[in-house]
Amino acid sequence: MLRTLQDLSGGVAGFDQVIDVRSPGEFAEDHLPGAVNLPVLDDDERAEVGTIYAQSSKFDARRIGAAHIARNVAAHLEGPLRHKIGGWSPLLYCWRGGQRSQAMGLILAQVGWRTTVLQGGYRTYRRGVVARLYDQAPSLDVVLLGGPTGVGKTDLLARLAARGVQTLDLEALAAHRGSVFGEMGGQPSQKLFESRLAAALDALDATRPVVVEAESSRIGERFLPPALWGAMQAGRRIELCAPVEARVAALARAYDPVARNPDQLAELLGRLPGRHGRKRLDAWLAMARAGEIEALVAELLAEHYDPAYRRSGREGASPSLLLELEDLGQGAQEVAAKAVVDFIACGDRPGR
Repeated sequence: MLRTLQDLSGGVAGFDQVIDVRSPGEFAEDHLPGAVNLPVLDDDERAEVGTIYAQSSKFDARRIGAAHIARNVAAHLEGPLRHKIGGWSPLLYCWRGGQRSQAMGLILAQVGWRTTVLQGGYRTYRRGVVARLYDQAPSLDVVLLGGPTGVGKTDLLARLAARGVQTLDLEALAAHRGSVFGEMGGQPSQKLFESRLAAALDALDATRPVVVEAESSRIGERFLPPALWGAMQAGRRIELCAPVEARVAALARAYDPVARNPDQLAELLGRLPGRHGRKRLDAWLAMARAGEIEALVAELLAEHYDPAYRRSGREGASPSLLLELEDLGQGAQEVAAKAVVDFIACGDRPGR
């Protein structure tokens, strides 16, 4: 059975599983949220069939492709699908809802499962994501959580979410904590970041405020859509402040694993924008090798992060709420979280 994205406007909750039958490489670049990858052609097989189709014989390409698909679907039936019950209902898609998803869908339907193929496939889904993020201005009451590096914005955002406040964690979606040391196991592609972002936006209640950590328009190597960036710039702003000593101590704990790996540290320091010069980078590396992590962090704050924050124009802007933390301990963070909850509860939206 074919279904369109319009048919699925209420989501895919009616299906037991969403299966992306494209190659692993295609899946890694982007996929529908929650989908699992059961490829009917792996990357090498897809390249082989495509080359034969374009350069030799369309018939041979289909024959060879069918043989690969049959073997791969058989492996899935004997592997990850072997315990599925009779009433199982999967949703399948490939690049455009064509031969790959329909071939696997035919076999699964013959087994007796209630199988659905997404008409238009990933290509149609991707167009929808682009339209959602780039052609529509988000209707959001944004509350920005700002402050210099190391002031505890990410921790506070998590505390707010635990208190039932609606939040949007852009750094988690981008798998990057914003600083040069902020990678969290490798960033998703721009397309996959946008898929995650679109799903997160769709899950928000537009009638409630949403707290977002103040970011630049780029998180690591991933870019925010201009419409969302504009909504963030127009939002109310909460500014966090903390003594530099507390920030240094918190960042030293967070950066310690990286700082104790000189080769990794050298590679990361080389990415710093503005190019601090070989002499300064060597001095920072010497601090790391000597185990002087707090001294290194203090230097980075003084020479790189705090000047960058001042240049961004965000420091000194009149915030709707200024929170001055005496330290970054749990007690102070809980006090800050309560203050933010109370601020949001007042409902003092711009224009009211």
